[in-house]
Amino acid sequence: MADTDVNEMSFEQAMAELEQVVGQLERGDVPLEDSIKLYERGAELKKRCETKLKEAEEKVAQITLGSDGQATGTTPVEGL
Repeated sequence: MADTDVNEMSFEQAMAELEQVVGQLERGDVPLEDSIKLYERGAELKKRCETKLKEAEEKVAQITLGSDGQATGTTPVEGL
């Protein structure tokens, strides 16, 4: 389990570590206390991935298309 701050991770980093956590938990060869720590870390990683995906979805939703279907720019996301 890495000690990297989850809030500093890219989507790809968080997803890769989340996959490792899930693999360890699925194998079931981790002591109970370590399993609890892994579960907590996994929950943090999952939240980070969801946040990064939501940010990406908001950016994509703000792309403005011209009459020819080509991207012409972006509009500001309200509330950001």
